[in-house]
Amino acid sequence: MIEELAAKWQAVRESALRERRGGARRRAAGAGPEQRMVFTDRLMVTLGHLRLGLPHAALAELYSVDRSTVSGAIRQVRPLLAARGFVVPDRPGVRLRSLEDLFAYADAVGVKLRIDGTEAQVRRPRAGHVVSRRRTGGQRRAGTAARLADVLAPADLGH
Repeated sequence: MIEELAAKWQAVRESALRERRGGARRRAAGAGPEQRMVFTDRLMVTLGHLRLGLPHAALAELYSVDRSTVSGAIRQVRPLLAARGFVVPDRPGVRLRSLEDLFAYADAVGVKLRIDGTEAQVRRPRAGHVVSRRRTGGQRRAGTAARLADVLAPADLGH
C-alpha cells in the first residue's frame, strides 16, 4: 500500500506546488524547507487517526511534531485512501469506492446496512467567526456533528 500511495501522494504534492508557484521549478528538487514527516509516517498517522480514533495532539507527541503537522498529513493522505476504496473481507477482488458501490454490494449479497447516526463532539468555531455568531448556545453547549458509520450486518442475524 505504501508504494501504491506514495507515488500518488508525490504527484499530488508536486501538482499543488506547481500551481502555487505558478509554473515550473525555479530551484532544484529538494531545495526549500524539509518535510517534517516522511510519507510512511504520514500514512501511519492517518491510519492511526482513522482506525483508532487517536487525537491529533496525541499523534503529534508520538512523532515529535506539531499538531498542525499531523492535521496537514491527515488532510493530504485521507483523500488518497478514499480514492483507493475499501476492501471487503473474504472477497479480495471487491473494492467499494463509493456509497453506491456499498449499496449495490449489500443488495447483491443480501446484507442489511445499518447507519450509526451518533453525534461526535467537534471543535467549536473560533470567537468572532461568521459561523460562531449564528450559534445560539452558551459555553455548556458543545459543538457536535453527526458521524455516519456504515456497518455491514449479515441478513441472517435479523438485525
